[in-house]
Formats: sequence, C-alpha cells, structure tokens
Amino acid sequence: MNIKRMIIEGEGVTLDFKKTITSCEKIAKTLVAFANNKGGRLLIGVLDDGTIKGVKSEEEEKYMITRAATFFCRPALEPFFEEIYVDDRLVLVAEIKTSDLKPHYSLDEDGKWWVYIRTNDKSMLASKIVVDVLKRSNNDNGVLIEYSSKEKALLEYLQTNERITVKEYCGLLNLSRRRAQRILVNLVLSGVIIVHTKEKEEYYTAA
Repeated sequence: MNIKRMIIEGEGVTLDFKKTITSCEKIAKTLVAFANNKGGRLLIGVLDDGTIKGVKSEEEEKYMITRAATFFCRPALEPFFEEIYVDDRLVLVAEIKTSDLKPHYSLDEDGKWWVYIRTNDKSMLASKIVVDVLKRSNNDNGVLIEYSSKEKALLEYLQTNERITVKEYCGLLNLSRRRAQRILVNLVLSGVIIVHTKEKEEYYTAA
C-alpha cells in the first residue's frame, strides 16, 4: 500500500482523511457510506489537506472506530487495521469492505438511524430511491423489466435531455411520486439509468 501516493491523490469515493476520531456518530457515517458503496479506507493521522500529523495513540483510535462500527452501524461492520509509518509518523489505516448486507445504517446524535452513501469525497444521506436500490441489489433474482409506455417515455426523454429529477418525471407523465420512484429503482437496478446523488437534488441520466 503506497500511502504517500494515496495522500497525493486526495480524498475521494474510497478514501477519507481524519486527523483524529472525535465522535463515534460522525465516523459511523463514513463507515456505512463506504460499506454501502465500493468499500474504502480511512487514514487517521492525516489532515484534510494531506499533511501527515500521525496519531498519538493508535489504540484509542482503534477503539473509537471499532466502537462506532459495532454499536453505531447497523448491521455492524468489521474494520481491518494496518499501521504504517510515513516519515517517522504513524498513520493508522482502517479499511471497510464493500458489504453484502446493504443497506447499512448509522446512528446519529438524536438516536435515529440513517443510510449514507459515498459521493466523491463526502458521505451523503441516501434518498429513499437509493435505499431501495441498495436493499434490492442484494437480491439474486435480478430485475425483470417490462417496458411500459412510462419507462419508454423516460428513456426517450433522456435521449434528448441530459438529466431528469423525480419531480420532473412525475410532471412529465402525471405520475405519483411513489410510482415514479418504483420505476426509477427498477431502471437503476437493471443498469439502464444512473442515479447521481448531489447535495442539492438527486438526478438521473441514461447509462
């Protein structure tokens, strides 16, 4: 593992830097976001700008991460640790594998459980559609798509328009939000469209 190269490349979908772990609730969000996506690594002892500070007590950091993964993530996660010295400073690497038990939820400060996914270098709250996609992505039965006029209209729209939101899709065909969400989930699972989670509003594009 080339830690220096990883740090130079910077934070992203599968990499997050932390100077130290101060809150189980906060770190649980990152852990579940990794598990719900492709997996990822936390580098503890590294600042957001890539400066290597090192950790003072790797045992304390391990304890916080393990506690977060066990009690603040549902289903619980298992972090894998590695200790690496970079320029005489200790960087603790905590790896979370992609999970077969998606979606994973994390516990917030108000005692509520939420699903997070990784988008670029942020752990974002997952929408209902993304949660449904995660739930059903574990299902081996596959998705049988029967293209009704509603699916066809969406795909035709995306041939001439770059993107569409749930609200726009509902307006386009006068659909209820629930019906629109169900169609979108099926199309995402079948690989026909791609869901893009952004901070403001989620949108969909043709695959």
